[in-house]
Amino acid sequence: METENIHSFDVSLFSSCRVLVVGDMMIDEYLWGEVSRISPEAPVQVVEVKKTTSTLGGAGNVVNNLTALGAKVSVAGVMGGGKAGDLLNGKLTALGVNTEGLLVDQSRATTRKTRVIGANQQMLRIDRESKQEISEEQVQAIVRFAQNQIPQCDLVIASDYGKGVLTRSLMEELAKICKTAGKAMIVDPKGMDYSKYKGATCITPNKKEASQASGVEIKDQASLERAAAKLLEIAGAEKILITLGKDGMALFSPGEEPFRVHAQARQVFDVSGAGDTVISVLGLSLAAGASYKTAAALANTAAGIVVAKVGTATVDQAELKAQLQDQPIAYQAKLKPLQELKSALENLRRQGKKIILTNGCFDLLHEGHINLLEQSRKLGDVLVVAVDDDESVRMVKGQGRPIIRERERVKIISAMTGVDFVTVFSTNQLDELIRAVRPDILTKGGNYKPDQVLGHEIVEELGGRVALIPDASDVSSTRIIQDIRNGRG
Repeated sequence: METENIHSFDVSLFSSCRVLVVGDMMIDEYLWGEVSRISPEAPVQVVEVKKTTSTLGGAGNVVNNLTALGAKVSVAGVMGGGKAGDLLNGKLTALGVNTEGLLVDQSRATTRKTRVIGANQQMLRIDRESKQEISEEQVQAIVRFAQNQIPQCDLVIASDYGKGVLTRSLMEELAKICKTAGKAMIVDPKGMDYSKYKGATCITPNKKEASQASGVEIKDQASLERAAAKLLEIAGAEKILITLGKDGMALFSPGEEPFRVHAQARQVFDVSGAGDTVISVLGLSLAAGASYKTAAALANTAAGIVVAKVGTATVDQAELKAQLQDQPIAYQAKLKPLQELKSALENLRRQGKKIILTNGCFDLLHEGHINLLEQSRKLGDVLVVAVDDDESVRMVKGQGRPIIRERERVKIISAMTGVDFVTVFSTNQLDELIRAVRPDILTKGGNYKPDQVLGHEIVEELGGRVALIPDASDVSSTRIIQDIRNGRG
């Protein structure tokens, strides 16, 4: 059972942590297009590509998580040359990452996974990669960089995606350097042979990986313990943290009782990248002075925040702090200023998510509002609710409005599970809002006509459409307020 008290942990300590990430850096590329016909050459759909976007993948997503939490990061690995290599290096540099340990090998392909998206559906994935192990000369170059960096770092994370960077000899050298410097090394493992991770402080497989590598079918606590014991022996690690999905995590150490951290009950939208969040928060917590039990509990809390978001996501210090202090995480995580919202939606759009936007005053939330939000969410993957600020409500509704102030209206809307993001805007910002969100669908109540919906021209110009949500109820905030003022219940 979880016994650690994590609520007093100071997450701002993460900002003073320095981490070296060694592993397989990748580019996740997305080709976005439209599908309107079948090829005359073969019975396949033709995707007319309209744009190309890309994000960091593999060990790069661990870097994303660490920087989002405020850590200072250095990376080491091998990439190819050309445009893909330049793109990878540029994205890491944009995060403020030290890339001096990222070697360029012109004969090697930079790992790039290209997803072809048509009509918001993934049609095909194309992988360009090299799985050949890096040369001993490259191993030694990384070792020299690590020898300079590790004494200055608080932690080393080895992120293995099986693309040839984390060779047995490199892992042996990293383990020696860490031992000499007195620094922890956490490994996200890959493959069936964990003996190459000997000397690691902790390894973090998920349940499926642990079962395959140990040869033990994990179906209950007893088999889980057998698998953990076998992997600890093979890897010679001090600890193993096995992530168990909805069943939380289990931390094992030789000669000690297992420590279980149970997952918190919450609505799960997407588990993409949760493992990268786990190893990042686990490592940073250890670097900040937490015990392994406390670090595991913190990692579990952070993973719970991430899986409640849509798409591959990260967690920041404010969100984690709010959760630890038992503050409403919905309000902290969902409220975004316009520029931050734009960035978050671009990431989700690259994953093929359909974006829905609705806007309004939401002053005295009632049945009609609930129906609008629920039906809007059913039309896509991500629901953005734009709430008029107090001055805009006053302009639209007149003196005495709003009844409920902006901050409270935002909290109420954020508390609804179907709402993914909330932003506040003023009436004169509507065009800017729509261009930032770029919704696939803009929804309004059924009392409008499509050409009466403000901003419909911009939505259509951007390739979206307007959807009207019928409402069978005969209720409005204005009528409710009038009834109250007139003494009618």
